[in-house]
Amino acid sequence: MENGFLSIIPLIVILVLLFRRVNMIAAGLVGGVMAMVMGGISLAAANALFLDTMPKILTIIVPIVNAAVAFAVFKSGGYTSALTLMKRGVNDRIELMAVFIVFMQGVATYMSGIGGGTAVVLAPLAFAAVGVIPEVIAGMSIAAAVSFTTSPASLETGIYSKMTSVPVLEYVAMMRPYWLFFLAISMIIAYYGAKKRGALFTEGSKTGQEEMTDSELWKTTIPTIFLLFAVLAGPFVNQAAGLPILSPVVYSIVTILLISVCTKFSINDSFNALVDGSSYILTRLFGVGFFLTFIYLIEKIGAFNTIANIAKAAPDWLTYPAAVLAGFLVGVPAGAYVGTILALVLPVAIALHFPPLVMGFVVMGVGLGSQMSFVNITMQALSSGFQIPIEQVAKGNTPWILGCMALLLLASMFLT
Repeated sequence: MENGFLSIIPLIVILVLLFRRVNMIAAGLVGGVMAMVMGGISLAAANALFLDTMPKILTIIVPIVNAAVAFAVFKSGGYTSALTLMKRGVNDRIELMAVFIVFMQGVATYMSGIGGGTAVVLAPLAFAAVGVIPEVIAGMSIAAAVSFTTSPASLETGIYSKMTSVPVLEYVAMMRPYWLFFLAISMIIAYYGAKKRGALFTEGSKTGQEEMTDSELWKTTIPTIFLLFAVLAGPFVNQAAGLPILSPVVYSIVTILLISVCTKFSINDSFNALVDGSSYILTRLFGVGFFLTFIYLIEKIGAFNTIANIAKAAPDWLTYPAAVLAGFLVGVPAGAYVGTILALVLPVAIALHFPPLVMGFVVMGVGLGSQMSFVNITMQALSSGFQIPIEQVAKGNTPWILGCMALLLLASMFLT
C-alpha cells in the first residue's frame, strides 16, 4: 500500500515521542497502531509479524556470547588490573595514561559491545588518575561510539546484520579499519588534552588492586589479553589454520577457564558471571524485538519506500553523506537506544539499495550523535564517573564529535 506522505506520519510520531523521552516500546506501539489503522492490517497479521520478528532478533548469537564473556572479564577485574599496571608504568606521563584510558574504553567496548557498561567501570578510575580533562572525556565518548557500532558483541551490530542480511563477522571485518582509524583519533584527542592541560590528579576510590604486585596484576590481566586477541585476531587465525580454532564456543570457554585460574574467581563464580553477563544484551534485544515489530508494520504501508523515492531526487554524490548526517541528527536527541534509531533509519538505506559500507557509516553516525545526547547511557556513566553535569560532558564533546562527523561524511562521499 502506498499512501505517500501519510505513510510517513507514524514514523514522525515515533520520532517526536522518542525525542520527548517516551519509552521506545510505547512510542513504537503508537506508530504501529497508526499503521494498522491506516493500512487495514489485522491483529492476526500483526501477531504473525511479531512471532516472526522476536525469534529472529533473539538469535543474534555471536554478540550475545561476546557480551557475556566480556562482562565476566570485567567482573573479575581484568580491565582494572590493566589500568593499574599502566598507572605504575607511566610515572608522571599523564598524557600516556590518558591515551591508555581511551584505548581501554575502546577495546573494552569493542569486546563487550556495551559502551555504558565500560564507562561505568573506567570513568571513576580515569577521574582518579587524571581528573576532569575534557578531551579525555571526549576521547572516551568517541572511542565508545565507534566501538559499540562496529563490535562483534553489540546490539547495534546484531540489528545491522538482521536488517541487512550481512553476516555479523563480515560486517565487523568491513568496519574494522574505520574503527581503528577513529579509535586512533580519539586517543590523539586525549593525548592533546592531557599534554595541553597537564595533570589534574584527584583522590578517587580504591580499586582493591593497589596492593597487588605487578606479577599478580599481569596474571589477572591474562583473560583480558586472550579475549582481545581472540576477538581481533580470531578470524585470521581460523582462516590460516583452516579450522575454527578461535570460534566463539572455544574462546568463550577458554576465557572463563582463564578467569578461574588467573583471578580470585572460582570456577562457579566465573560461569555465573558469564550467565549474568548475557542479561544486558538479551533484555535489550527483547525490547528491540517489540519495537521492530511496530517498525515492520509501518514498512507494510510503504513509509520507507516513500522516503526512499524522495531521497532519489537528490544528486547521487549527496545521497550517501545525507543519509549518514540524518542518522547523526536523529542520534543527538534520541540516542538513549542506538539500536532503536537504527531500526528507523536502516530501512530507508535498504530501500535505496545502499552498499553495506554506507549503511555501516550510517550506523557509526548514529553512534557519534548519541555521544551528544543527554539520555545516552554512556554519557550518563561519564557524567557520574567524572562527577560533572551531563551538560558539561556534552559541551566538551561537541567540537570533537563534529570533527569526527566531518571525516565520516567525507568517507561516505569518497570511499564508497
